[in-house]
Amino acid sequence: MNITLDKNDEQLTGLLKVQLTEADYATTVDKQIKEYSKRAQVKGFRPGMVPVGMVRKMYGKGILAEEINKMLGKSVDAYIKENNIKLLGEPLPVPSDVNFDTDKDFEFQFELGLLPDFELPAEGALQVERHQVTIDEETLNQTNEQIARQYGETTNPEESEAGDYLFGKLKKADEEGEGRTILLPIAKITGDSAQFIGKKRGDVVTFDLQAAFGNDAATVSSVTGLSKEEAAAATGDYVFNVEKVNRTTAPEMNQELFDKVFGPEAVASQEEFDAKVRETIQSNYDRESDGALNNSIVEQLVSTVEIKVPTEFFKKWLVRANEGKLTPEKVEEHYSDYEKELKWSMIRNKVVEDAGLKVSNDEIVDRTLDKIMGQFNMPNMPDEMRESMRQYADSFLKQENGKNYVSEYEAILAEKVLENLRGKVVVTDKPVTAEEFRTLHS
Repeated sequence: MNITLDKNDEQLTGLLKVQLTEADYATTVDKQIKEYSKRAQVKGFRPGMVPVGMVRKMYGKGILAEEINKMLGKSVDAYIKENNIKLLGEPLPVPSDVNFDTDKDFEFQFELGLLPDFELPAEGALQVERHQVTIDEETLNQTNEQIARQYGETTNPEESEAGDYLFGKLKKADEEGEGRTILLPIAKITGDSAQFIGKKRGDVVTFDLQAAFGNDAATVSSVTGLSKEEAAAATGDYVFNVEKVNRTTAPEMNQELFDKVFGPEAVASQEEFDAKVRETIQSNYDRESDGALNNSIVEQLVSTVEIKVPTEFFKKWLVRANEGKLTPEKVEEHYSDYEKELKWSMIRNKVVEDAGLKVSNDEIVDRTLDKIMGQFNMPNMPDEMRESMRQYADSFLKQENGKNYVSEYEAILAEKVLENLRGKVVVTDKPVTAEEFRTLHS
């Protein structure tokens, strides 16, 4: 067997040639034919008594092709590992006119996409902003309204009043069909709210959508479910068909409510309740802000780190690897996204290699146990009970042929990569209001 690699460093591609002679495969093929003759069932012959020559004539071509394919896979993999060749994807076989009936010697070719070496930015070279969210009264009021709706008593009166919600379908005045189902809060209407008061099931209201919500695209979006862009473009008259009036009576501020919202005896007074609500909102925004910071780090690295990609090979590989799901046209349409994903994958792998990042089995099991305990709302479960749940966690991780295990492994490794990178970039906190944060990251 002879294997050679012809590299095109400029294009970051290679052509791998594998040449086989009869001596390379004959012994293995003969052995497989003999083994097959012991199992073959041919009419007129007892099991195990089929002549080897007959098996060779009937099945020799298929056995030859199968053994050569196995030999190719092993030898190509071994060559790539021994020569430390960094591949994009997998080798792509080049179509050839192989004749297993007559040929004795064979040559097979594979296209390779080669990954380049690159350097990460020096420590402190990248600067990113982290949005430090300040909780304003409007955000607190919105949260308290949500708590009231969730835990208060809801009724469906005949007629609507200020503060009620109208459930029904909304559509543009000249639009066909029923429209989209929405829950319209009368309290959020800054325009003429009177036209929504005194409404009953079956009533129809025609109104200017933008005027009703003060030309605020964010509010229009949250009420209608339209995207920010669609909400900004939603001009003119809209028709709302009322199907139901919802009225919620705010729950009493007592221990029963405190326990429902935050768990038994977590808070014991309205002052503690208000403080816990603020703390929870702040914690949620801090978590979202951390996520946005991580996204900014990824975006900056992908856009600033100079990585050359074997473009044409990558496009071809994407189509082959996703056969039936991706067409060349789709790849062209979304190529910039695929290239970003590839570059981030290469950067992530380099961080793992350079920093020697690893994920232990204990880390995976402990993370799974934390999730399970969270579902049972028992984050501080006693050690004895926690240990008894390890078997359940192990069983979960083995499900779907270990897919859950791999998923947890990848998640922990991704966190370690970003933690490593955050220690090397300059992070500047920028104060923003909750509304500004929502606008920036919606």
